[in-house]
Amino acid sequence: TMLLLFFRKGRVRTGRGMDMFCLGLFGVPELSSPEGFHVAQEKALRQAESLVESACATPLGPQTVCIFDQLSDALCKVADLADFVKIAHPDPAYREAAEEACRNIGTMVEKLNTNVELYQTLQKLLSDEKLVASLDPETRKVAELFMFDFEISGIHLDEEKRKRAVDLNVKILDLSSAFIMQTHFPNKIDKHLLPEHILYNFAHDGNHALVSSLHAESSDDLVREVAYKVFLYPNPDQLNCLDELLSSRDHLAKLVGYPTFAHRALQGTIAKSPELFLNLFFSCRYNIEPSLYCPFFSLGACMEGLNLLFRQLLGISLYVEQPEKGEVWCEDVRKLAVVHENEGLLGYIYCDFFQRADKPHQDCHFTIRGGRLKENGEYQLPVVVLMLNLPHSTSIAPPLLTPGMLENLFHEMGHAMHSMLGRTRYQHVTGTRCPTDFAEVPSILMEYFASDYRVVNQFAKHYQTGQALPKNMVSRLCESKKVCAAADMQLQVFYATLDQIYHGKHPLKRSTTEILKETQEKFYGLPYVPNTAWQLRFSHLVGYGAKYYSYLMSRAVASMVWKECFMQDPFSRAMGERYRREMLAHGGGKEPMLMVQDMLQKCLSVEDFVGALVSDLDMNFETYFMDS
Repeated sequence: TMLLLFFRKGRVRTGRGMDMFCLGLFGVPELSSPEGFHVAQEKALRQAESLVESACATPLGPQTVCIFDQLSDALCKVADLADFVKIAHPDPAYREAAEEACRNIGTMVEKLNTNVELYQTLQKLLSDEKLVASLDPETRKVAELFMFDFEISGIHLDEEKRKRAVDLNVKILDLSSAFIMQTHFPNKIDKHLLPEHILYNFAHDGNHALVSSLHAESSDDLVREVAYKVFLYPNPDQLNCLDELLSSRDHLAKLVGYPTFAHRALQGTIAKSPELFLNLFFSCRYNIEPSLYCPFFSLGACMEGLNLLFRQLLGISLYVEQPEKGEVWCEDVRKLAVVHENEGLLGYIYCDFFQRADKPHQDCHFTIRGGRLKENGEYQLPVVVLMLNLPHSTSIAPPLLTPGMLENLFHEMGHAMHSMLGRTRYQHVTGTRCPTDFAEVPSILMEYFASDYRVVNQFAKHYQTGQALPKNMVSRLCESKKVCAAADMQLQVFYATLDQIYHGKHPLKRSTTEILKETQEKFYGLPYVPNTAWQLRFSHLVGYGAKYYSYLMSRAVASMVWKECFMQDPFSRAMGERYRREMLAHGGGKEPMLMVQDMLQKCLSVEDFVGALVSDLDMNFETYFMDS
């Protein structure tokens, strides 16, 4: 009830006390003003220099890896926080300061990845069989990951080529940042070019209408058509930015010994190589009236549902905390403490859930601080942000979610639990810091819970009457998601294929828009719309470059875990504990395929992955058409 009231009214306050004195954002004293980013950045850079000296001077052994992780942690504490603030803070001064900090920390990281003395220290450790044998599996894995970072940055090259690798990495960072920012910018169109009766759907700037999204949930066909054609209209600067980004990535990959950027990006993942992805995947969702469901999905009720689910599965509860002054960036941001029934406080989740001006239209999980075992034996608790775009409460109703918003909430909370329950020794592999095609498994698995009547029935109550959501409505909602599931999967294959082509053999034979058109006509059922350039809004090309296939791979794994472990009983504590022990606890500290096989207690083949995806398309038409 505390969560329900808190997210409904926005006034309930309770305090548990934070583990640090809070003056600035996320309790970081320096960040009480934008200028504090420079202070925090300089402090991190000085600490990094000191740790570099320690790493090279300390006798080789497990402590070497610990110092490398401390070095990573010192930089990530600033970079991860800044990575969120630069896109989400409402104050432009904070966003600009965070952007600058990201750039400077990123430059330092690339320089460290080409530091020969650091590289040789780690190389000596890993080439000594006796020392390697003394390392526990997680420590050895982390050491190998640090070595991989060195090698993909060109450490083995001569001095001139190493410098070129550093320059290329810095350029890629700048291009990535520029591309991401532009994907969210609105496009303008003269008001007089649009029918007057749809103008109210868009923001205005003088004589122009501003189109800042696809308006995909609008019930008006014309609004959706206008938004699609205007929002996706090609921007020449963004086209050039993408061309440069793809070309720079290709040059860097070739410089460090990979045939394409895709080969470099898939090293160490479940897929292993682009060829396996292609072999794997080349062998109209929510077709209901959302307004009928919204009254049953108040935000407070949905949060209470998550709380009940986590308590039964994992022994975890979510508690509301009062943030200190200056700790949050907007007054409607909520802070949750994640507490285990026996282990106590596990970490913090900041919930930035509501719509506001200049906020990106995307649902995301951000790691602000990774968990790790500190030098004094205490555990550094993880801190994350969940960013959604939910409607505010009104004078007569709490925030009400559509079925799609409910699924996104569960999805992002899956990422948060991955971060909270990871108990790795090293922050370099904490929580979601794992191969991309494994990182989406916990979040997609939560979508299955959000579609199960036994789970939904625990919390879906009409906000006015208290009436439970009828079972036939839940069944129809779940089956409706499958109506266009095949088309949706086809779309994901199209996206993933396009991503692989962009990051495959270079130079590209045609423009990125021509490649888009050709790939869409080959792999997707709907035709390309002339004078659009959807790829310029495809922000995942930055964070998921050559790895967009991960959604399909993760969905296959999540489907198998659901069917084998939770479908019979979605509240099974035994399975919840196995899930935590075998999958969530390790972060990126264990090979992803081993984690999956330990969870499912069997070895997997390509056919298992394909079968899992196809089985999700099977539809119970009797259920779907019932009461329609």
